[in-house]
Amino acid sequence: MPVSSSAAAPGAVTIRGLAPELKARLRVRAAHNARSMEAEARAILEAALAAPEEDPTDLAAFARSLFAPLGGAELDLPPREPARDPPDLGAGLAEEGQSSAGAGTPPTAPRSKAQVQSSKATPASGGRRRSR
Repeated sequence: MPVSSSAAAPGAVTIRGLAPELKARLRVRAAHNARSMEAEARAILEAALAAPEEDPTDLAAFARSLFAPLGGAELDLPPREPARDPPDLGAGLAEEGQSSAGAGTPPTAPRSKAQVQSSKATPASGGRRRSR
């Protein structure tokens, strides 16, 4: 089968907007390797794209890969225990209200935020706070 001339011809790539610092580094690297800037850019692209793409790894796989050359890291994990029951936050309030009010007296009604703030500003006990 004949090959068309456009398929056999090498591709041309123009890179616009290359930072001057990057261009200077490419020029120095090309001179160090005794190549033109174009040949150096081609070599960099070939080296970067020659390696097969790696599958994305999760954090655990990444950590294992870091420690594998050092012999790995095996951690002794403690046995899991059943989760504890959540605390009953409402039970303590009902008991405190009944014990502080005394026997036979109904518990006091909850006060609003404004009532609490006004009682702090002007104490009803003649300026002295009660100790608990």
